[in-house]
Amino acid sequence: MLGQRKLLERFWPGLMHAFVFWGFLVLAPTILIAMIGIVDRHQTLPWLGAQGWYALMVDAFCVLVLLGVASAFYVRKVVRPKRFEGSHSGEADLILLMIATIVISLLCWHAARIALGLNEWPAAWSPVSRLLSRLFDHGQTARVLERVFVWVHVGTILAFLAYLPYTKHLHIATAAINVWFGRTARRGRLEPLRFEPGEGEREEDLRFGAGSAADLTWKQVLDAFSCTECGRCQDACPANQTGKLLSPKLVIMGLRDQLFDSSDGAREAALVPGAVPEESVWDCVTCGACIQACPVSIEHVDHIVDLRRHLVMVESRFPAEAEPMLRDVERAGNPWGRQQSQRADWAEGLDVRVLEPGEPAPEYLYWVGCASSFDERARISAQATARLLSAAGVDFAILGPRESCTGDPARRMGNEYVFQALAEQNIETLNGAGVRKIIANCPHCFNTLANEYPDFGGDYEVVHHSELLARLVAEGRLLPVRDEQLMVTYHDSCYLARHNDVLEAPRTLVGAVGTALPMARSGRETFCCGAGGAHMWMEERASPINSERVREAAATGAGTLAVACPYCTVMLDDGVQSTGAGLRVADVATLLAEAIEPTPVGERR
Repeated sequence: MLGQRKLLERFWPGLMHAFVFWGFLVLAPTILIAMIGIVDRHQTLPWLGAQGWYALMVDAFCVLVLLGVASAFYVRKVVRPKRFEGSHSGEADLILLMIATIVISLLCWHAARIALGLNEWPAAWSPVSRLLSRLFDHGQTARVLERVFVWVHVGTILAFLAYLPYTKHLHIATAAINVWFGRTARRGRLEPLRFEPGEGEREEDLRFGAGSAADLTWKQVLDAFSCTECGRCQDACPANQTGKLLSPKLVIMGLRDQLFDSSDGAREAALVPGAVPEESVWDCVTCGACIQACPVSIEHVDHIVDLRRHLVMVESRFPAEAEPMLRDVERAGNPWGRQQSQRADWAEGLDVRVLEPGEPAPEYLYWVGCASSFDERARISAQATARLLSAAGVDFAILGPRESCTGDPARRMGNEYVFQALAEQNIETLNGAGVRKIIANCPHCFNTLANEYPDFGGDYEVVHHSELLARLVAEGRLLPVRDEQLMVTYHDSCYLARHNDVLEAPRTLVGAVGTALPMARSGRETFCCGAGGAHMWMEERASPINSERVREAAATGAGTLAVACPYCTVMLDDGVQSTGAGLRVADVATLLAEAIEPTPVGERR
């Protein structure tokens, strides 16, 4: 919070808020000084009240706070960015006016004291207050104004403090606490639900997501009270930016408004659609862009998934197109509804070892994932990965029919029960096989195995295939031939880059095979492909997210769009077809395999 790292990612608005924030901290002792001054105009705070350097800081930060307030008014009333739509603008205007009144009255009080010779500090240290003091005479008028200004100052502060708990500016008190408890590790993890009561608990104490304000966790309540309504999350949200109803800001504001509602039954009233429109709950792709953008560490995705959990598991309400996916995951162990006996068909002719029960575990288990096992476009990357691992002499094997869906799409859709059943089944298989290291080429599988399975007893060293392949290239175990004419732009997967900080390895591979052309939105600020949050199997309203991302990729002038995720492969390839962009979508493993086994450009798929 003190470092203001996220706040200053948008420099000018961030600097404006920093002026006000640091102004509050620096000027805090003046509240005591003013209250002492009300009792006795000839007394002040011991020591500090007589320090010239502090008087200089007070003058300086009063001016900075006023600059911040003026900038805020300019942005809100003149620029009027879209991210402020839906915010409580009247409330914000009142708060800004109160802040301005506080600092102006403080400057004027100091000016009157200087005019009357009541200043305990050397007047030369207060250039702004000293300049204002020329407006005052040295007689009775100045004495009256000195009393007026100190009372206005203290009265406005007290009014501000009384009004604060009923407004979005409650974040002044809660934001620091929320930042302290913000997630810094395992950012892609969702908090698991418990389906059995613990010792001393009753079944009715269990929560199945968030159906009412009473179901919100302490962190979710703290999140709601910490929202500044700045709209950065809304600006970053790919659903919102492509015309969907969802605004992460309005979700949090809706929850907070319901928490503030003191009417009878408000605590038990339905959050959906009472506080949050149902359509916006299903718009979310769980990409985490909102969390990344939020300067006060609100975890919007956790709120939305908890709303989904209640709708799915308690009310059986979810989009009709998601029903086949949920049914297939539960019945067949994969969202494609294919037979488990077909899981290793992609590896036919590649001499890939299938780990049978009782056999010794390899150094690495290659977790292929459902997409790379069953989707024709995605399985190309699995085949390339297997060839590369074999060429580098890596000891690996796959589970084949014993591998099942990690449960990620079911969990993000809100069906926590199905997820936990799959997690326990997979962990039993992995632990029984003695697996300790896992390679995953799907970022969703990677995130689930690395960040969520430890909650259920599955502790493994999980690496993304791009990380291991980059290491093999660095060690000289794989020797690609670089083609400088191959123009490649790389798309960061949300679950790889933003949720898990895997940024450099895929770029290393792109740089090893061709010339990299960066996209405008990349790294942790990447733009989603549109598949997350189970949207791979859902209809999309308004403008397609994948088409928007493909247009960004095409704008770089690259001929190849590199990915490191099978979901991204499918979604962006669909986007290429729908937009007519002249791009080839290929996994970094596929590009690396081609650079080691050169293929004529005309024959590349």
